[in-house]
Amino acid sequence: MERGTIHIYSGDGHGKSPAALGRAVTMACQGKNVVIIQFLKGKGLKDSEFLRRLEPEIKLFRFEKSDGNYAELSEEQKAEEIMNIRNGLNFAKKVLCTGGCDLLIMDEVLRLIDNRIITVEELKALLDMRADESMDIIMTGNTLNDEVCKLADEVTRLEKVK
Repeated sequence: MERGTIHIYSGDGHGKSPAALGRAVTMACQGKNVVIIQFLKGKGLKDSEFLRRLEPEIKLFRFEKSDGNYAELSEEQKAEEIMNIRNGLNFAKKVLCTGGCDLLIMDEVLRLIDNRIITVEELKALLDMRADESMDIIMTGNTLNDEVCKLADEVTRLEKVK
């Protein structure tokens, strides 16, 4: 069995999530199953008719209730969203522990570190729960330091040139 790869798509510009979605479509075309969990995306793609048509190969989950920008929420709203985010992380844990897909995309999970919702150590512990070693994982977000890079087999930094 071939070992899966942990990828990070990082950078301050746009393109991280679309790159991850492109990989999801490629995997689905190969008959693989993909789970996408979005974090801190505001409305994100939760109501996308297009993505619903890609099921059952690509399944999208978002646990946050607010459509707004996390940084602009009140402290009470942030506390509620943190509970929702933790539900999303628990779902990721379930997917990792059960081998529930061939590719798990945790979209903007690295922003959870930026916002001090989780630590790098907590993210590492989550990744270590991967029961199916052939499962690929993609994480996106802005954070890219040595500690985060150690979690991945491949790191891609997207940079806006113009």
